[in-house]
This record gives sequence, structure tokens and C-alpha cells, in this order.
Amino acid sequence: MDTLGMDTKRLAALAALTLLPLAAACGSEDAGSDTVGAAPSAAVTGVHWAVDDVTVDGKKSAAPTSTYLRIADGGKARGNLGCNNFSADAAFADSRVTFDRMQSTEMACEGVPTGFEQTLARTLTDGELTTEVDGDKLTLTTADGDRVALSKQDAAPLKGTKWTITSPDADGKAHLTFDEKTGQVSGSLGCNKVKATATFRDGSITLGTASTTRMMCDTSLMKTEKTLLGLFDGTVKYELDHRNLTLTSENGERVSAAAAE
Repeated sequence: MDTLGMDTKRLAALAALTLLPLAAACGSEDAGSDTVGAAPSAAVTGVHWAVDDVTVDGKKSAAPTSTYLRIADGGKARGNLGCNNFSADAAFADSRVTFDRMQSTEMACEGVPTGFEQTLARTLTDGELTTEVDGDKLTLTTADGDRVALSKQDAAPLKGTKWTITSPDADGKAHLTFDEKTGQVSGSLGCNKVKATATFRDGSITLGTASTTRMMCDTSLMKTEKTLLGLFDGTVKYELDHRNLTLTSENGERVSAAAAE
């Protein structure tokens, strides 16, 4: 895969949306409503909404696992477009919401369709969106009938959760689980199984030497394994944002993961 070409295309797409770099924020409070039909702001704000899919001109596109939207009571929205984090101003009028001044990071992630982020960003910023809540489901609909379908999600704990690696891309085959009782991390690097000790401190995890199986897989998976092995034999910083986890190695290599369903 030509990473430089992917970076150039993604940056060009995001630039066309006039999105600017933004550091991701964190939060964990939950709220919601079981009302059905047009939803007031109180039924939508304070909830972590995972994006399920986006439908534009009748064509439905499934969202990457890490895609979400969260609107604070104060009118600020943040989320993830599939790879890049974003923020925007959210204004409610009756049962409609408008997102303005959207800003985004400019990272390139493998495994995220090139046009999905652009499609989602344009749909969210396409004027007033009608909000409709049905239990744990939220639908945002544009004046032209395009839709963003979302589902309420509870936060995932760092320990005991199966974290599926989303970047670097391993086609959903790489995952890690931290076990508090055994003081270990185990899982898959995409091809080979892995296990190591894991010691937690505030904001960091010290990982021991990785013990792995010794199978050979295709080149792309072996490349991903090499990146993931860079997390071991050292201390990594972690950032937990509801159901998304970022691990940063001592040399600055970042690995992103999402809580498995």
C-alpha cells in the first residue's frame, strides 16, 4: 500500500471540507431518552452515539468501528469521522440541530474508505438536521433525505475489554485484552498470538517482553505485527475515550483500538 499516496488523497479531501487540526477531548458522562419521534435537545445531548451508517442519495455506507458523535449540553460537539477526530458548534432549534465550524485532525488511517469521512462530514454540516430518537437509536436527517444512523453506546473499561486494533489496519484480526487479575495483556498481532506482563500506572502501561507464536502470514499482516511489537518491552502512554483507546509507544508510534462489540 502506498502510504504517501493515501496521506495526500486524505489531506486533499479534508482540505476541501475546510477542516482544521484539532486535539481530541475526553468525556464519559451518559444521558439519554427513550422517547420515540422528533427529539428535543435533552434526548440527544450528553450521549455517546456510535455512527452505524450514512445514507446519501440512497446509497448506504457502513461506518468504521471508531466513528462516533457526542454533543455536550453547552452546544459543543465532538467525535470521530472514521479516522480523524473532529469538533463543531451544535445549535438546536425545536427538534433540529445544526453543526457549524467543524474542525478536524488530518491523520491518515489504513482500513478507512477514502471517501467515507468526507461523506459523513458533509452530511453532518448540511444545514438543519431533523433529530429522531427511538430507544437507543438516533437518526439525523437532512432536508434532502440523507441520513446518519447512530446507536447509544456505554463506556468500555480499559481492563477486561477486547480492544480491536483499528490503526494500523489488520483487517480486524489484531486485538488486545488487559487482564487485571493476572497482570497480563494477551491477544493477537494480526497473525500471531501474543502475551506479556502489563503493569498499570496513571496514564501509562509498562509492557514486558512479548511472547508470541511463530506463524508466517502475508506481508501486510507481518508489517502490522512489527508495528504492534514496538509497544512491548517498554512503557506506553494510553488515552481512553469512552470506547476508543490510543496507545503511544516510547518512540511516538501510535496504535488506535476500539472496544469490540
